[in-house]
Amino acid sequence: MSTLLLRQVAIDTYKENVAYLHRECKLYRSEGFQALNKIEIHHRESGQSIIAILNVVDDDSITAPDELGLCEQAFDQFGEKEGVAVRIAHAPIPDSIKAVHRKIAGDRLDFDAYRGIARDIVANRYSKIEIAAFLVACAEIGLERDEVLYLTKAMIETGRRLNWGEPLVVDKHCIGGIPGNRTTMLIVPIVAAHGMLIPKTSSRAITSPAGTADTMEVLARVELSPHELHKIVRSQRACLGWGGTAGLAPVDDILISVERPLLMDSPGQLVASILAKKVAAGATHLIIDIPIGETAKVSNRNSALVLRKLFEYVGDHLGLNLEVILTDGRQPVGRGIGPVLESRDIMQVLKNDPRAPVDLREKSLHLAGRILEFDPDIRGGQGYAIARDILESGRALAKMQAIIDAQGRNPDPPQIGRLRQDVLASYTGYVTAINNLQMAHIARLAGAPMDKGAGVDLHKKLGDSVNVGESLYSIYAEFPADFEFAKESAEQNSGFSIGEKYDDERP
Repeated sequence: MSTLLLRQVAIDTYKENVAYLHRECKLYRSEGFQALNKIEIHHRESGQSIIAILNVVDDDSITAPDELGLCEQAFDQFGEKEGVAVRIAHAPIPDSIKAVHRKIAGDRLDFDAYRGIARDIVANRYSKIEIAAFLVACAEIGLERDEVLYLTKAMIETGRRLNWGEPLVVDKHCIGGIPGNRTTMLIVPIVAAHGMLIPKTSSRAITSPAGTADTMEVLARVELSPHELHKIVRSQRACLGWGGTAGLAPVDDILISVERPLLMDSPGQLVASILAKKVAAGATHLIIDIPIGETAKVSNRNSALVLRKLFEYVGDHLGLNLEVILTDGRQPVGRGIGPVLESRDIMQVLKNDPRAPVDLREKSLHLAGRILEFDPDIRGGQGYAIARDILESGRALAKMQAIIDAQGRNPDPPQIGRLRQDVLASYTGYVTAINNLQMAHIARLAGAPMDKGAGVDLHKKLGDSVNVGESLYSIYAEFPADFEFAKESAEQNSGFSIGEKYDDERP
């Protein structure tokens, strides 16, 4: 078979290997290749090979007829220099695809089936279309609780597993869906100041206005190598890094890259995703936060209880000491929605600033207290008071500053967006509802999290009285186009409901 010259194509295909072949390439028609075929690429001398999805191009500036282009991810994985001669062939169908077909037909799969699927996905033997078929089958057919356990174990096996050599390694995770819910960045310094080990690897936002990693990046470097992560955790008893560089359950990152555009978040996938990452990160004791609210991921208590039982079942079989806490998810937590605004709220709480959001402070202390009670020397019910003392004494702030310095303080922290628009109340009364989804949508339209200073700053919360013409919240943006999109969305739907009275019926 003829060879092609390797070329790097500067395109980020986000978790998918993509190859580019010119339409005039002799191999294109002679070998029957078509767009979206999977091809196997070989380098004879090194024996290196990878699988990629084929795209066909008509532009010589991307790939010439005698070249094979590889996207950034595939080129890095292949590990060869530009200009080397490579051969291509039709990729074999992965054996595990038969299990996907069985799941689509409604069958229950065993551990070996899920392990085969996970291994083939992480080896890039699946296209995103095939991954989508697997995810939809799992969501629509459903996963029995044993299947969730099998999937979680299979996901753990696909990457590194950290071992801290200590019997008590704590962690906390929220299932998401609540804007501004940045409790992790307060819990970590409180717990670490007590002396407990809490190596926190967090995600960046995909569909939300900010993830913990996005907000922490306002203050410090978050892209830490495994060696740096270990060094920081050993010295500070904690870190607040981005999990993407740690290589923990990497198949989960690939699945998420397909789930999010499809707006899928089925309970089985949710549990497997969270617990696989936590076990791989070396956690032994874990708190799970499930917010309940009409516009949260979980809208009612019954659904929350079902999800809690699933977490507890899988966690127990993985050897995790796990506690699930149901919290109030009727509105955003704190005032800021967006990285810079959220980091402001966090530092206000740590500094015991009287302007600090009370709800963010109290929720963080409550969750931190429950984590502290994992310590056998702390009796049940004492955790909150100890967490409060650590915060009010300034020890939590000192620990946070030490973590920031250890990770590398941001020398030029971003500022709040230069464009501002206040959204005003149309009626006099009380705030009776705040739509989490709409507030997150407006903040994203404004530019968050890519523009870290963009977002929404809330001036009113549930139960607050408001007069007509009074500001409900401010929109901040850096670029005029984003600013206009956010303003237009807020004009169509402010996300706030105002009534004559407010009944505080907590879920």
